[in-house]
Amino acid sequence: MSGRVERIWIKRSKQHNMDEIGEVRVKAGKGIVGNADQGGRRQITLITHERWEELMRELGVSLDPSNRRANLLLSGIELANTGERVLEVGNTRLRVRGETHPCNLMEQVVPGLRDAMAREWGGGVFAEVLIDGSISVGDTARWSDESNKS
Repeated sequence: MSGRVERIWIKRSKQHNMDEIGEVRVKAGKGIVGNADQGGRRQITLITHERWEELMRELGVSLDPSNRRANLLLSGIELANTGERVLEVGNTRLRVRGETHPCNLMEQVVPGLRDAMAREWGGGVFAEVLIDGSISVGDTARWSDESNKS
């Protein structure tokens, strides 16, 4: 099953707005070049368009997915229960390290959003960059054959 990169955002500094861009460069072990979050296990965050729309229907609101503050919005691919799997996006690979738990900022966006996102991987996933490369809007996203290797 393959998906598609729909939108890309970077956070130039902590607690500031996300800037939408068409392409990012990523560095292995670091994350997105120019993004505030560098290194560690949470180098890049992802959510799906389908999950975001489900959350919006549940809450009875219509908000732009940039409010989630994830780096990548994907469509056509499932992210739930994918810890430790490898996702090929553009010409790079990302190892999913876990479920993204929503922060208090989500409650400021709309009451109930944080709790809704906390269920069933609703906040998306965070990942580690395995190889240098680039990711562009329109790129394919698919699970790697190596997805179960450590």
